[in-house]
Amino acid sequence: MGLALKYAFFAVIAMAFNVGCQWASLALYVGLYSLYVAIFLGTLVGLIVKYALDKRYIFYYRVKNRTENFWKFVLYSVMGVITTLIFWGFELSFNGVFAERHAKFVGALIGLTIGYLIKYRLDKRFVFVRLENGKPTGL
Repeated sequence: MGLALKYAFFAVIAMAFNVGCQWASLALYVGLYSLYVAIFLGTLVGLIVKYALDKRYIFYYRVKNRTENFWKFVLYSVMGVITTLIFWGFELSFNGVFAERHAKFVGALIGLTIGYLIKYRLDKRFVFVRLENGKPTGL
């Protein structure tokens, strides 16, 4: 399986976890700010799933210890802030513009797709790099 196809497949898996978690959250909680709670939980679950898949199967990165893993996850998460804003922007825009109840999920999928395309480039360049003599390799 080619890298682009594998990355897309893992992005679909993470999207499914994200949207599935949102759906479950909205089914369980319909109170104040329920959409925002669902978006937050879905984003967190999708982030954890995607990090694990990318680290192991896309970038073949092996951490040396838990501390390195923690800081890689933090850096991976920071790189995802802009892409997450893109995703949330699409989801909330679709929710506000379209009257259809499920429009927010269509917006989420579009935003996630755009975000993952940008995220791959950021992760390759800044997160999953090895250092040789204090300088990143493969840039």
